[in-house]
Amino acid sequence: MPKEGAVLMWRAWIIPVLGLAACTEFPQVDAALSPNDPGADYPELLPFEQLESGQAPPSLTDSDDDALRARAEALRARVGGLRGPVIDPDTRDRMNGGVAPP
Repeated sequence: MPKEGAVLMWRAWIIPVLGLAACTEFPQVDAALSPNDPGADYPELLPFEQLESGQAPPSLTDSDDDALRARAEALRARVGGLRGPVIDPDTRDRMNGGVAPP
């Protein structure tokens, strides 16, 4: 009898999980659709081999390199600003003092 209960419990969970999976959005497909023509057909699905052979490998230009380096430096500076204490020492001392009863 306990084994049947486990099977029923598993079945009870599989239905909501599959239901939630059916609500999944696919941003790559949505991005391929034209916002100007909502009635347009979906893009054609192609075999992987055809997609792989038809495109040149991605490459970076000097301007891409400079932009990436500038972005990395800006992110490092931002991280540096976040490394300090979250609560300044004066506020920490007041918090440690607690609340005085009325």
